[in-house]
Amino acid sequence: MVWSAARNQHEHSDQPLPGYKLAYPMLSADGTSTGFSGVTLGRAHIYRAIDDAICVHGSRHACPSRWCDCGFYCFHDIAAARDLACEPEYRGAVLLEVAVSGRYRRYERGLRYARQRVRAVRIGRCDCGRHGEVLADSGSGSIGWRRLLPVCPSCAGNRPVIEPDAFGRLAGGDITVTTDGPPSGPVAPLSAKPDAAGAVAVLSAEVALLQARLDEVQARLDELTRPKE
Repeated sequence: MVWSAARNQHEHSDQPLPGYKLAYPMLSADGTSTGFSGVTLGRAHIYRAIDDAICVHGSRHACPSRWCDCGFYCFHDIAAARDLACEPEYRGAVLLEVAVSGRYRRYERGLRYARQRVRAVRIGRCDCGRHGEVLADSGSGSIGWRRLLPVCPSCAGNRPVIEPDAFGRLAGGDITVTTDGPPSGPVAPLSAKPDAAGAVAVLSAEVALLQARLDEVQARLDELTRPKE
């Protein structure tokens, strides 16, 4: 994410502050828990639904440090998070609604802070353009964790998937997981056959077109082979 360079002295909040951010949904290797990874800084670090920030550079100072870019990040406005999700590299991310607490620093568009609780997860669109309804194994991840990808039932194919409700339960805490838009609707089974009447109509049109072309060729041949007077 791009943040303003104008920094203030750190502040502290005992009351949760609202925020919005993008993250990649993750599933543990044994399938017993879920978490999230950042989309920019700290991609290798997996955090839980309720967690404290750590310095991903290995320093032991308290987060967020004035002299470091460590800590969790969030936007004040959900529209800013949605705008970021339009970037091609972030299409596989989900949108999180978080409650921010502890030490924090203000930025022009959001906060950098020490502690967060994920309150809601919104699943975006599948790569095909339809709304993602399940989370499928993306084929990538980090040690001990698999990255999940929002997909529609049709694009999921035979890949292992997890339902949104199940993801929320495994995350722990009180998390609501929803699809960010109306469902894609029922998908025809892979074994379903096309409608017979429709197939006949298509074949009839193709036969008629072929016959017309044959008639045209025959007329041209007759013209070329007709004896000249």
